[in-house]
Amino acid sequence: MYTEKVMDHFTNPRNVGEISDANGVGEVGNAKCGDIMRIYLKVEDNIIKDVKFKTFGCGAAIATSSMVTEMVKGKTLEEALEISNQAVAEALGGLPPAKMHCSNLAADALHEAIKNYIENKGQ
Repeated sequence: MYTEKVMDHFTNPRNVGEISDANGVGEVGNAKCGDIMRIYLKVEDNIIKDVKFKTFGCGAAIATSSMVTEMVKGKTLEEALEISNQAVAEALGGLPPAKMHCSNLAADALHEAIKNYIENKGQ
């Protein structure tokens, strides 16, 4: 049902935790499955220097959170904003159709964190 990559990111998630001095935080949830994701960004000179996540949810939700953090580290904000739910799922080697909404959450949480960073920067 799940690819080896999904299982690897679920059993050995990367970048778990919080960034105490994060300058961008995004949280999304899906009432349908009960998954909640929070992504923390540390942005310097328009580059994502550090990224961490906390996710309450199924294995696919944890795997997509882990994968999206790996995909954006070192990227510019513009590059990170281009990451789509489909790109996250493809990076994991695919997800079962019933779990595709989990990749939506990971990309959405990332985009919310970037939006939060931009709002904070404007203040």
